[in-house]
Amino acid sequence: MGSGLGADEIASKIGISRAALYRYEKGEVAKIETLARMASLLDVSVPTLLGVGVEYMASAVSFFERIRQIEETAEHIIVSSGPVAYLLTTDRYDNVLERVLSESLPRQGDGSKVGKESVSEIMTLLKDRKKSYRRRQPSIVTVIAADELRRFLRNGLVGKVEMQSRTRRKRREVAFEEMERIAHFMEDEPIGVQIGIVEDTLPRTSFHVFRQPDRLVLAVSPYRLGESPNIRVGVGMITSAPEAVELHEQTAESLWKRALKGRDAAEFTRRAIKRYSREFT
Repeated sequence: MGSGLGADEIASKIGISRAALYRYEKGEVAKIETLARMASLLDVSVPTLLGVGVEYMASAVSFFERIRQIEETAEHIIVSSGPVAYLLTTDRYDNVLERVLSESLPRQGDGSKVGKESVSEIMTLLKDRKKSYRRRQPSIVTVIAADELRRFLRNGLVGKVEMQSRTRRKRREVAFEEMERIAHFMEDEPIGVQIGIVEDTLPRTSFHVFRQPDRLVLAVSPYRLGESPNIRVGVGMITSAPEAVELHEQTAESLWKRALKGRDAAEFTRRAIKRYSREFT
């Protein structure tokens, strides 16, 4: 998906049939020479192609597709990612997010045209992830940085700094609604959803830890959704290396221990909403 090549084109370039390509995708054994040609064509290493060791992805489309695959069997998800965890957002958020991602694209050269194609693919993948989450309901723990929460409420769901005041007002309304939804989650504490707020400054990169039936998987992402998004630059990493997974789990556990939770977190969020709502009006 990240390469933009179709199945027929890939099969032709590496000298196999389309049927053989589909069999390899399903996990059937392939010759090492075939795998090497395929990896070279897609500009990745053989271990990355096979999903073993550390996978590196310089395309947001490839990265989000891989996350979608992993989430299909995840039983538990730890998230450190921006002011809201995407899987917990509303459908209205998706409609606005697509415009936000388009706004963030460069206008010079072919950046806008190529980027809009990527936005469409990314939104399809994100919506598929959300449908899968709602169907399967794996447990999710997410930590939000207080400063990111405040910035989200102050700026709204925007893809660029300069925009008409009328549009910014609407985007701030979306931010208020999403954070009120998060406050409800915090207050009601539904089974399988835990949300905490910390005063720490979290790194710009986000991470997810997925617990699957047979292993733990870590995904570290430079790609940002929502306010001040980035879907064009950076290298995502996915690994099951025990040390990497353990260190990120420890980080999440440390943040969770000192986070505001439950009613306290909900009150903090609603105070912030009230404060920025007054500025808004």
